Amino acid sequence: QVQLVESGGGLVQVGGSLRLSCAASSSGYINAMGWHRQAPGKQRELVARISPRGNIVYGDSVKGRFTISRDNAKNTVYLEMNSLEPDDTAVYYCNADVTTGSIARTAWGQGTQVTVSS
Repeated sequence: QVQLVESGGGLVQVGGSLRLSCAASSSGYINAMGWHRQAPGKQRELVARISPRGNIVYGDSVKGRFTISRDNAKNTVYLEMNSLEPDDTAVYYCNADVTTGSIARTAWGQGTQVTVSS
């Protein structure tokens, strides 16, 4: 069983910043963690992911503005979002790849709303 607890969403003005956090708890091994987002009428897209060793992948639309990091001891991933734009408005979903025995799966959080007002 995997539980992901997200926090940090909210309303911010264009050019502002927000920091999202996601804490994972599981009896299995937690591998890569990260964030996807989904705006109304659009498909869910990659924001950023990070491995336990710190290997990072960013979505093209957030490169240079967002920074992902993690605390392995706390199984927590952070997303620092700067220079926010209206197109960043979306529900942000935390995710984690978890292996329990021989079973690997990706767990998803319930999502946190980020709204950027112009």
